[in-house]
Amino acid sequence: MHTDPIADYLTRIRNGIMAGHDAVVIPASSMKERLSEVLKREGYIHGFKSVEHEGRNYIVVNLKYVKNGQSVIHGLKRISSPGLRVYAGVKEIPEVNGGLGIAILTTPKGLLTGKEARKQNLGGEVLAHVW
Repeated sequence: MHTDPIADYLTRIRNGIMAGHDAVVIPASSMKERLSEVLKREGYIHGFKSVEHEGRNYIVVNLKYVKNGQSVIHGLKRISSPGLRVYAGVKEIPEVNGGLGIAILTTPKGLLTGKEARKQNLGGEVLAHVW
C-alpha cells in the first residue's frame, strides 16, 4: 500500500514520459480517475481508460507527445502531501509557470484547475502543479 497514491500517480506518469512510453498503467482509484479527467480536459494526455486485470482495477493513461517526440507534460510536482497539507483561498491560488501550467485543487465542487476554481470563487487543497 502506498502512503501517497497521488505522488505515486504523478511519478508513474513522469517515469513513463522519461522512458518514452505511449501509455502507463496505474492502480485505479476514484481520485486518480478525476486527476486523469483534469489532465485530459487540459490537453496534457490523450486519454485514459479503466481496465480490470486479475480482479484488480487499473487506469491506462495514454501520454501525449508533440511531433518532435517531446512530451506535452514538461513537469509534475506534488504540492500537498498527507504529512503537510497545503490549502489556498481563492486569492492565494498559485499561478504555475507564469500561467503556462495548471494548479490542480480539490474543492467542494470536485477537482478543478486553479483557473476554474478562481472563476467559481472557490479555494481548496492544492494537490499538484503540471506544466
